[in-house]
Amino acid sequence: MNPIIEFFKSHIGQYAADISPSSLGRWLNGKLVSVEEGSVVVEFVVREEMTNPAKILHGGAAASMLDDVMGMTVYMLGRESFYTTVNLNVDYLLPAKLNDVLQVKSKIIRAGKTVINIECQILNADHKIVAKCTSNMVVTGVKI
Repeated sequence: MNPIIEFFKSHIGQYAADISPSSLGRWLNGKLVSVEEGSVVVEFVVREEMTNPAKILHGGAAASMLDDVMGMTVYMLGRESFYTTVNLNVDYLLPAKLNDVLQVKSKIIRAGKTVINIECQILNADHKIVAKCTSNMVVTGVKI
């Protein structure tokens, strides 16, 4: 049994502002929805400060949601070292508006010793893909 996964499971329903060690994660303030090995679902509400002048979700805010959720997913593997994002390839497919509730779902594709390949999607209330990405995360010399 993975104690990190069990820790995350014990926090399902809680908001990042109350539990995240990440400053950006606290600002995004997602609500943990579900956790399983290699996958996490986090719910976000599009706030005004996350939007562009057209009042739709800013691409940088969307990328931050994706990257933050993927980081959580990789952390749950219980590795000794911190992993960092090497690349983040995002496709923006639909707009998300102010106050939209979005779900961000991650999935590890391959977890090697040095590089972890992961995918993530942002889904709207109609379960349509707002944005999706792939990323590679690489081990650093920083111990957790």
